[in-house]
Amino acid sequence: MRMKHLLLTTLACIPAISLSSAQTASAAPSANAQATPLAYDVMTIKPNMNGTSMGMGINGDSFTAHNVTLRQLLHYACDIDEDSIAGIPSQIDSKRFDIEAKISDPDPAALKKMTPEQTRSMLLPLLVERFQLKTHSEARILPVYELIVVKGGPKFKPSEDQTKSIWGDSSFYSNKSNIKFVTKALSMASLAKDPSGWANRTVIDKTGLAGNYDLTLQWTPDDAPASTDANSAPSIYTAVQEQLGLKLQPAKGPVEILVVDHAAMPSDN
Repeated sequence: MRMKHLLLTTLACIPAISLSSAQTASAAPSANAQATPLAYDVMTIKPNMNGTSMGMGINGDSFTAHNVTLRQLLHYACDIDEDSIAGIPSQIDSKRFDIEAKISDPDPAALKKMTPEQTRSMLLPLLVERFQLKTHSEARILPVYELIVVKGGPKFKPSEDQTKSIWGDSSFYSNKSNIKFVTKALSMASLAKDPSGWANRTVIDKTGLAGNYDLTLQWTPDDAPASTDANSAPSIYTAVQEQLGLKLQPAKGPVEILVVDHAAMPSDN
């Protein structure tokens, strides 16, 4: 299905497009929104009917996702943790989808120049149109985690390529009892934003570590079924400390909440 032209500000994503609580998704385009040079213009979205494993990622001019929720898609596209998204109707929030999106006439040079934030936000026009999304944002003081370095230092190494953060080389895989996150050339600020959704709380980078890093993180989600397997992965909190040499330290701070004012089941392909 070819997508009609949409303004990225139709969806008020945080922090790329920050709106006050009085503003809505129909606000005028911002400079940040107009800076995104490309967007997917072909997309298929179908209800997921088979399997419990979940994953999504980018491969050049294409985006694919399997067994994902609208909340997870907004987490990815808006760079906001899942617990900071409110208002999704329960009948939609519980549904899972398979998605394929593509740029029909890609410009390789433009793709190469895109920032991680721009790459993520390419998905927004598709979500806005297909789920008929309308949103606004507001700030609330909520519990957060501070990501800090523990005694002994980090247990991962700097990437060979320190010139850019490569989100295309990041992926995560999930089933009911195990989640695995693998990445190359990722900054600590970007890392903090990703486990935040899985720890059900906003995470703030307090590591003081500059540059990009290669790392792997594997853990068992809090709602996973009880397991007697001695080799099963630990909780996210233990995994971050044992596998990365970091710690999720509880704190409180201002959190931007993305409020979904309207959403509907996606239109037919």
